[in-house]
Amino acid sequence: MQYRQLGRSGLRVSALSLGTMGFGGTGWAASVGQIDVAGAREQIALARDAGVNLIDTADVYSAGLAEEILGEALGGVREEVLIATKARMPMGSGPNDAGLSRHHLVRAAEASLRRLRTDYIDLYQVHEWDGQTPLEETLTALDDLVRAGKVRYVGCSNYAAWQLMKALAISDTRQLERFVSQQVYYSLHSRDIESEIVPACLDQGVGILVWSPLAGGLLSGKYRRGVTAPAGSRHLSEWSEPPVHDEEKLYAIIERAVSIGEAHGVSAAQVALAYLLAKPAVTSLVVGARTTEQLADNLAAAQLELTADEIKALDDASGEPLRYPFWHQRNTSADRLGPADLSLIGPHL
Repeated sequence: MQYRQLGRSGLRVSALSLGTMGFGGTGWAASVGQIDVAGAREQIALARDAGVNLIDTADVYSAGLAEEILGEALGGVREEVLIATKARMPMGSGPNDAGLSRHHLVRAAEASLRRLRTDYIDLYQVHEWDGQTPLEETLTALDDLVRAGKVRYVGCSNYAAWQLMKALAISDTRQLERFVSQQVYYSLHSRDIESEIVPACLDQGVGILVWSPLAGGLLSGKYRRGVTAPAGSRHLSEWSEPPVHDEEKLYAIIERAVSIGEAHGVSAAQVALAYLLAKPAVTSLVVGARTTEQLADNLAAAQLELTADEIKALDDASGEPLRYPFWHQRNTSADRLGPADLSLIGPHL
């Protein structure tokens, strides 16, 4: 397992992290997995044996049950792992039971600490943008949690590039704790973040954590053109995350991953994960699975190295044309592009 620096912090996290959305599996999360404490212990042991040191969860996963299961399953090994959790989503029906106000963030952090059976959260992430709460209020509340010893690092999730940059500017100006990471959706199926978010993270020294790197299972290899998906599969049906706008392109990407996987004797899922691990600014991929067999296969991706030609073949299958102003910068400014610019424009030169 490779360990990578998390943004500008001194914290080193494993290139693959364990996701826990399937812990508990109640409500909307039921189709993701229904893993109990025993199953969680098994997955945690498997992940730790593979070198994983970061476990990602959120208060909203099964209305807090995922955190409770994680806290119980960790038991005496809590000090040997890093716990990342999140807050922002509704945790009740009251007017202040959601958002990134000081009121909600402090209450949410204290509730997560109780459920996780721990005195501190290693990485506390704001789960989504809140356009109605001043960023100064959110960032000051996070800073207070760090100074109180309840949180060690802070990050954001699902922020647009301008939202991230605004937050970092406020933190720098007011000398508040800075986001060390941004957790976003990124996969062979959707490379949207490469246009704005990746360059911003590279420029600002923010590590990227990736949720759903297999597009919720779409890139596992079980979804093939002309093949009926296995019973219980949730995609290409009523499940809309991530949305599929071009089904034919998706199938072309899957076929390319399957072909490369066959050449290595591995699954398409491992190819899709290894591809992301080779991308700029990516620190860790959050992988979760319904079964230990699926998890073991995903974890094996840490050992897979794709050739430059294989990465280019996957780039070609999944890429999109440069959007404005980037095609214009390619045409007129190629003589003075920096590393952040080149993460997007470089392959098009």
